[in-house]
Amino acid sequence: MQMAAMERDGVVRKIGKRPGTTRPSYLFELTPEIEQLLSKAYIPLLTHLVDVFAQALPPDQLEVLLRRTGHGIAEQLSQGTQIAGSVKSRADAASHLLNEHLGALTHVESNSRIRIRGAGCPLAALTGKHRGVCLALESLVSEIVRVPVRECCDRRARPQCCFEIAPGRSSK
Repeated sequence: MQMAAMERDGVVRKIGKRPGTTRPSYLFELTPEIEQLLSKAYIPLLTHLVDVFAQALPPDQLEVLLRRTGHGIAEQLSQGTQIAGSVKSRADAASHLLNEHLGALTHVESNSRIRIRGAGCPLAALTGKHRGVCLALESLVSEIVRVPVRECCDRRARPQCCFEIAPGRSSK
């Protein structure tokens, strides 16, 4: 029963059968998507890659590169479609995309300002060393909400995402 649920949820897939004493047993493997999620190679590779870029490029060029990366990820996650609605509803959509596709744990706060605030940071291994990684996510959020966004992330011991959304006019 658990395997059927895991198969339904895309965690495993059947790859064959093995004869048993009373009935055949099914053989399962992790799906490629789950194998990628469980890979321990991403963090060291990405950390080293950003370190190499940070050493090789002037800070302004690194920032431009990381912001372009954020815009590209936004384009990919939104599949090229603009999210309609109020700034608040677009902020909700941006938070949902961060959570669903990037493993963030964010929510939208809206008192006098709209903020997307995280309970942690999906890129915590990088953000403490490289503010530009937060700027990449700032650009991603700005691309989705279509108004200026300012990162206000806490990059101390346990980094937490924070993006303040300007209530002013649309930037796109």
